[in-house]
Amino acid sequence: MRGGLRQAQVSTQVLPCVRAQYIAVRVSGSVPPTNLGPLGTPLGRHFDDRIVMKILIKGGRVVNPATGRDELADVAIATGRILTIGQVPADFQAQRVIDAAGCIVAPGLVDLAARLREPGHEHEGMLESELNAAAAGGVTSLVCPPDTDPTLDEPGLVEMLKFRARKLSLCRLFPLGALTRGLAGEVLTEMAELTEAGCVGFSQADVPIIDTLVLPRALQYAATFGYTVWLRPQDGWLGKGVAASGAVATRLGLSGVPVAAETVALLTIIELVRITGARVHLCRLSSAAGVALLRAAKAEGLPITADVSINSLHLTDVDIGFFNPAMRLTPPLRQGSDRDALRAALADGTLDALVSDHTPVEGDMKTLPFGEAEPGATGLELLLSLALKWGADSGLPVTTTLARVTSGPVRVLGDALGSLASSAGQLVPGGVADVCVFDPGATWTVQPGSLLSQGKHTPFAFDATGTALPGRVRATLVAGTVAYAAPAA
Repeated sequence: MRGGLRQAQVSTQVLPCVRAQYIAVRVSGSVPPTNLGPLGTPLGRHFDDRIVMKILIKGGRVVNPATGRDELADVAIATGRILTIGQVPADFQAQRVIDAAGCIVAPGLVDLAARLREPGHEHEGMLESELNAAAAGGVTSLVCPPDTDPTLDEPGLVEMLKFRARKLSLCRLFPLGALTRGLAGEVLTEMAELTEAGCVGFSQADVPIIDTLVLPRALQYAATFGYTVWLRPQDGWLGKGVAASGAVATRLGLSGVPVAAETVALLTIIELVRITGARVHLCRLSSAAGVALLRAAKAEGLPITADVSINSLHLTDVDIGFFNPAMRLTPPLRQGSDRDALRAALADGTLDALVSDHTPVEGDMKTLPFGEAEPGATGLELLLSLALKWGADSGLPVTTTLARVTSGPVRVLGDALGSLASSAGQLVPGGVADVCVFDPGATWTVQPGSLLSQGKHTPFAFDATGTALPGRVRATLVAGTVAYAAPAA
């Protein structure tokens, strides 16, 4: 009942204003001249204190995975960029000093898979709530898929989304445009216009293309203009189940998704990449067999990158327990051998990035029976801690661990970042001051009610796992402004 009441409150207060803006874009084809925020107040009004200033991050352990740098040093920031690392100029007068003693000063995290739920699903999440969650998790840049309502298949909708995110000044937003109109898998979108509007690639989100003529045409077109196509490998017919095929699904009587649902789609994609030369990013691999195919494709020199979600990296189908709807995820959780293969592939670089797969779900949709529950979980505020846990479990140096959520994702994005490509995901003098300051020695327990995301469902809640997570974000800077500062203890 409480979830339904919250949805009603959001719908009456927020949806008319926000939806009206996107509907206006759909009708007119351009961004309306508005500065209205979620509740009709001017955007940015509550962020007036987040101004660009001279900031000194003092006494921290500076870790830059892109170069292997790992040393105690001060970081001076001015005009939104890193001025120096190490020796601070004598005439530098900091307007704010961040005490980073005992903390790691790292590049801001880059998350390649985060649904913000706007437009169309504002009862599950909005830009303000989800970008605040990103900042609290140390994420300074994120990529959102196009499966909004309306779908991100028109330039005006992309411009509107970026406009609203930019006004919030919390996190850099990089949308993926729809590969086909309405994600229907039939007619290609105007990729050139969507790229001009700010899309960094093109995707079908979780909607497979059934027509085998459409995907090769899409890849041919993308290859011609150097666009990257982001695909989650899942066969449209084999992937209709709700849990991974295996002993657990059989025992619980749940419809299964076989590993072949991933490998059949992967083999098709890899063969089309050979033919077209298109650059493809594979989203959220889930199986050992899929990893083997990816490794072979990379050894062949094909232009393919891939990521894995925090859920598949830490959980297995056994965690479904007795129909726990919190474990209803896409892709479905697989067996322990698959999880182990994914962890090893991320460690050796076969998998390029670790993603949160942030998908806020409205409360009532997770109280349904497992097969009917909406798949998804909140993840932005957990990405850093779950990366650190994986790194510690795998015996990896912190530079390697952080590379999978900083410089690795930036390499996936490549030239689509434009002028940011040379310094995003790393700490270099003259580069953008996107910084995450976190305490690696601190531990915390995931209490869903305390998460900033509007979606409170997570399989890593302390009540369910009994496990504390390592690493706590103390401050997040985006373009030299403080987007998040942890409350004083």
